[in-house]
Amino acid sequence: MNLSQASQQRLDLLAQDSGKRVLLPCPLNQRAFDFSSNDYLCLAQRADIVEAGHECAKKYGAGATGSRLLSGNLDCFEQLESQVAQFKNAEAALVFSSGYQANASGLAALLDKSLWGGVVGGTEPLVFTDRLNHASLHHACQLAGVKQIRFRHNDMAHLTELLDKHTESRQPKIIVSETVFGMEGDLLPVEQLAEIALQHNAVVYLDEAHATGIWGPEGRGLGAMQHPAIDALKTLGHWVIMGTFSKAVGVSGAYIACSEIFKQYLVNRCTGFVYSTAPSPFVIGAVGKALEIIPGLNKERGMLHTAADTLRNQVHKLGFDTGLSNTHIVPLVVGSNNACLELKTHLQQAGIRTSAVRPPTVPPNAARVRLALNTGHTLTVYEQLLHALASWKVGT
Repeated sequence: MNLSQASQQRLDLLAQDSGKRVLLPCPLNQRAFDFSSNDYLCLAQRADIVEAGHECAKKYGAGATGSRLLSGNLDCFEQLESQVAQFKNAEAALVFSSGYQANASGLAALLDKSLWGGVVGGTEPLVFTDRLNHASLHHACQLAGVKQIRFRHNDMAHLTELLDKHTESRQPKIIVSETVFGMEGDLLPVEQLAEIALQHNAVVYLDEAHATGIWGPEGRGLGAMQHPAIDALKTLGHWVIMGTFSKAVGVSGAYIACSEIFKQYLVNRCTGFVYSTAPSPFVIGAVGKALEIIPGLNKERGMLHTAADTLRNQVHKLGFDTGLSNTHIVPLVVGSNNACLELKTHLQQAGIRTSAVRPPTVPPNAARVRLALNTGHTLTVYEQLLHALASWKVGT
């Protein structure tokens, strides 16, 4: 069997269970009815952000020309990292080309056995992870070769129970979670988790991809909240925050906000940073402008949260299950892959673009159509969406 035959066989198996994915065009003139976009604040095409990207590219070039450790450490990167650190109420920050890269390699560096113990071979950390964490976080654990101790989703009592079992252990303890879960659309109880982590002297690594720009003080993310336990963890260097520039920020790339000493460790030991060309200067300029704008968008954030609450109430009346959602991400959990694709197709025929999310991205029998709300969705758009959802319910 050659590679093409093997690939086709695998694709056929995926298609049998409605699990095959295909690339579809995303016409710009259909964005008003797009519920698949993560551009929650509609910043991706904002003129002053695009112009800031152009100006930075004019000054530094289209590409960074190398990794940050070679020719790519342009002063615009260090300026942005200072800006990100301030934005996140952190001591320092490091910029990455993508969120997956930041999680997979940044978290793997944190979990590296050689970091812990001060002896040859190091000490394997105890890693406590939410069962519904993003795939990139699971990948990091695989890269580091550590076993995950998984706690039930957002269940702080279960996390405490698992930590208590290891009270006498001298192994370092690390807690890994998202703050806004991208597929469930619910919030992490950040303050409670911080108190638990401090009690057990654990390091916290939080993924703020879907929170940055939308949640927390002035949209700075839930990890930027001020709380005695969070402040104490920061003093220990135990508060590590990852987030992306590719969702509400409207551009691309990612960051890790942390202590200055841990940043320097990442510069030396994070393979995704060491061996990757730095992001385009256009991205750096655009992100910097977006971060200037985001704190002033409290009104827009409030409108988005209100719209999400209203939509959830309306789809519940139609008989849809929105799971645990309490954010701007509203999943319509339909169960089977077939039903999920049928609903997506039905909405597409009504002019509405959505995301069909199937296992293994979500648990078995929990396939869903994911509605990502943004500040550009009008009352007319919501009315068209609800009309299409009602007509699908009538036909099922």
